[in-house]
Amino acid sequence: MTSDSEAPTCPFDFSEGLEFDPSLAELMARDSITRIRLPYGKSDAWLVTGFDEVRQVTTDQRFSRAAIVGSDYPRMTPEPIVSPESINVIDPPDSSRLRRLASQAFTLRHVEPMRQKITLLADGLLDEMAAQGSPADLVRHLSDPLPQRTIFDVLDVAQDDRPRVQQYCHQLLSTDTASRQAAATAKAELRAYFGELVGQRRRSPGDDLISALAAAKDGEDALNDEELAVMALTLTLSGQDTATVEISNIVYLLLTRPELMAYVRSRGEDLSDPLNELLRFIPFRKGVGIPRVALEDVAMGGKLIQAGDYVHVSYLTANRDPEHFPDPDVIDLARPPVSHMTFGWGGHRCIGAPLAMAELEVAIGRLLQRFPELRLAVPPEDVPWDTETIRRFPIELPVAW
Repeated sequence: MTSDSEAPTCPFDFSEGLEFDPSLAELMARDSITRIRLPYGKSDAWLVTGFDEVRQVTTDQRFSRAAIVGSDYPRMTPEPIVSPESINVIDPPDSSRLRRLASQAFTLRHVEPMRQKITLLADGLLDEMAAQGSPADLVRHLSDPLPQRTIFDVLDVAQDDRPRVQQYCHQLLSTDTASRQAAATAKAELRAYFGELVGQRRRSPGDDLISALAAAKDGEDALNDEELAVMALTLTLSGQDTATVEISNIVYLLLTRPELMAYVRSRGEDLSDPLNELLRFIPFRKGVGIPRVALEDVAMGGKLIQAGDYVHVSYLTANRDPEHFPDPDVIDLARPPVSHMTFGWGGHRCIGAPLAMAELEVAIGRLLQRFPELRLAVPPEDVPWDTETIRRFPIELPVAW
């Protein structure tokens, strides 16, 4: 394995607004492939930053996520977030099978009814915000509750269970060393909870997402109970994580950049392209996520990645690669549509991306339609940002109208 002697320690704890992490920018400028050490885990890792190189690692079966299971792999959180059975750490062809089955629950036939439900939820939340009066905290009134209620509704999680499940999710995403045992307990509790929920849906199916996943078939193949439980847990985490942070991040950018707001308003309900450009630009998380392990020696970008080496990719830097996105540090809402990596890439791209996009389109569209005079209620520098988890987003977003 590669020597760990020269790797710089990278806490990746930068959380100042939506500025790009200067340590990531420095590593990106240094080379498309560098060595780093993260806050947790026993080994150093390669960090891959260029778009083409990230695409290679995420699609090349010589790099395995399954190989990290059971190891003290380099990471941002005290406790590994993913379960060993999660689709996020399963390699093809097994992951391809799971994705093929799971994707049946995210077809247009299923997502459109979800969009209708999201619209009703968003309108209700905005009614409540309007009734409270100006000013109001958009995070409390829209960014937090909309994705939470959406994923809980589509999974049909009981109302009484939701606060407990949400608390477990927050504990699992913490970067605080002192929270390691709490995070491990939270993961076990969530696994047990969704295991019980799957059993209930097997016995009494409904029109919820777990029932749809249980009914998905590819010939005679179907998801077993354990796969269903882990899938529901994965969707609960990812289904509210990206949408929650991005609703707040996008609104913050629109409220602090009048030219962006004017352009988005001019698009009416046709928000897909400008929202994708904002998603490309926004550094929605700190550092990196789940690594892979090289199964054999791989020469890439002038470096030799040896068998057994851990390899992290940065979707954040890939989204700012000037070879792929001209003027990458500029938000160009008229930029021709080009695939970004905010939802991942390859065999581990977020399976819930269609649901997340529906949430973003509805949330931003309905908010701007309902409040044409929306503005920040405090100076931008007074907006507080998350410093406790791997996510980057304002924990409060005071708005007025």
